[in-house]
Amino acid sequence: MRNKTLVPYRSRIVSLAQGRVLEIGIGSGLNLPFYSSVAEQVIGLEPSAKLLAMASRAGLTASRRLELIEGSAEMIPLENASIDTVVTTWTLCSIPAVRAALGETRRVLKPSGRLLFVEHGRAPDPSVRWWQDRLTPIWKRIGGGCHLNRAINSLIQDAGFVFEKLEIGYIRGPNPMTFMYEGSARWR
Repeated sequence: MRNKTLVPYRSRIVSLAQGRVLEIGIGSGLNLPFYSSVAEQVIGLEPSAKLLAMASRAGLTASRRLELIEGSAEMIPLENASIDTVVTTWTLCSIPAVRAALGETRRVLKPSGRLLFVEHGRAPDPSVRWWQDRLTPIWKRIGGGCHLNRAINSLIQDAGFVFEKLEIGYIRGPNPMTFMYEGSARWR
């Protein structure tokens, strides 16, 4: 996900984060440079100790408080209604129990909080979906558990969120891997 064509997506979504922020799947910290000064604290949740160490090094240059937690999105170790903004960037595709993770996201968000996301997933075109469904079993093995065929909009709505903004479309590259969902959502 270091592709330069993805930088504008990161910049648009991450720069909107405010207050106490939880980034689910912080990875190596690629989003850290895009947080603005209104993100008072960034809490990065990540299951990989190796990626957390990389994020820690990236976070040393950040001008805000950074807290890194090794853990799972399916069991977020934070209090109820304690987060102003949750950020996910190309993360929902690889969480094993994505519905549980979105339920946890809703639990930790304040009622006034926002979910900001940019994800890839299920395309609207039947021929592309056909390929996504067939490639996903293999892709999951080589792509760190990534599902090409998750309907991100439905998953977010089914978790009790309503979209403030949702933009969808293909970016350059093979269609089964490049259908994007970008936006923000709040509690229903």
